[in-house]
Amino acid sequence: MTNSNYPWGSAAFAVTNPDRAKFFATISGRERWVLKCLAAAGETGCIPLKHPRPRWAAYVHDLCRKGSVIETVKERDGGPVRGADTQGASQTQRRQP
Repeated sequence: MTNSNYPWGSAAFAVTNPDRAKFFATISGRERWVLKCLAAAGETGCIPLKHPRPRWAAYVHDLCRKGSVIETVKERDGGPVRGADTQGASQTQRRQP
């Protein structure tokens, strides 16, 4: 199905991970959108709060399953909720160079 209002159709990407051979993957939909966000952010990374979409973590997980290396950094936000899970923490995802 082609829709000119939907810019996230299938596209081929050359993926380069640290200590691994470059490979090519076809990425589409919101996975492609997340990959573009991560690439644009570079070393700074992205946080889902600044790029809100449902299932952000699922898209990152799917990209990792396809072979992309994405680092997740958990940082304390100093808020009132403190625990071992992601509540009270900011998760930054960065595409490894």
